[in-house]
Amino acid sequence: MKTANFDDRIKRSKSLLRFAAPQMFYPLAGTFAPWCLAVAAVLTVLGLWIGFFVAPTDAQQGDVYRVIFIHVPAAWMSMFIYLVMAFWAAVGLVLNTRLSFMMAQALAPTGAMFCFVALWTGALWGRPTWGTYWVWDARLTSQLLLLFLYLGYIALTQAIDDARRADRAGAIIALVGAVNVPIIYFSVQWWNTLHQGASVSLTRAPSMASAMLWGMLVMALAAWAYTFAVVFWRVRSLILERERHTEWVGAELAAHEGRA
Repeated sequence: MKTANFDDRIKRSKSLLRFAAPQMFYPLAGTFAPWCLAVAAVLTVLGLWIGFFVAPTDAQQGDVYRVIFIHVPAAWMSMFIYLVMAFWAAVGLVLNTRLSFMMAQALAPTGAMFCFVALWTGALWGRPTWGTYWVWDARLTSQLLLLFLYLGYIALTQAIDDARRADRAGAIIALVGAVNVPIIYFSVQWWNTLHQGASVSLTRAPSMASAMLWGMLVMALAAWAYTFAVVFWRVRSLILERERHTEWVGAELAAHEGRA
């Protein structure tokens, strides 16, 4: 019985590992991407409705606080995507898997976008709250550094013609830059900073109304779904570019032209 269960686990593992091949992952990504985008659209509408029409006005900040429904999920995603990008870069370096490097490259533009949105919406909130769009606050400065790390990764991987060298050079930046993510998260605890502490924590009750919390969480889920959708589509483009000389890509392109 134990031998049979072990064999079943081996078979399931092999079944999942086959999707590590670009040829197998390509159709899977194409199947899931539209569904993820549809979920993202629905959740975005729901989250914005909760944030702008259901959540109460803050007693101290007034309605200007509502920017958090975009700012906070964007900030969360900018940090999380970078860690995931670093993870795939590490997997690519250790196992030398082509798809891992492609996943890292596909994640970078979306992470940079969320990082920019977090900085931009933070500036819009900071003007009426702090009286200025920008201060060299510990969290703001480390978040800005995160944006530069994203842009540096993208620029380096695009500047090197040889794909293997570009993958490895970008992976080193991703892994070194991952040190900045915990600095961003803990900056409000480590230094005297103007930025407020976390309103949502796993170890204590949230310091906000339930409608505010739900609006923020729904928008965070929308950001997740959007990320899955665009990364799936982007990695499909990278697969076609990297595998363009293979027979299966030629067959795929021929089938697409036939449908068109």
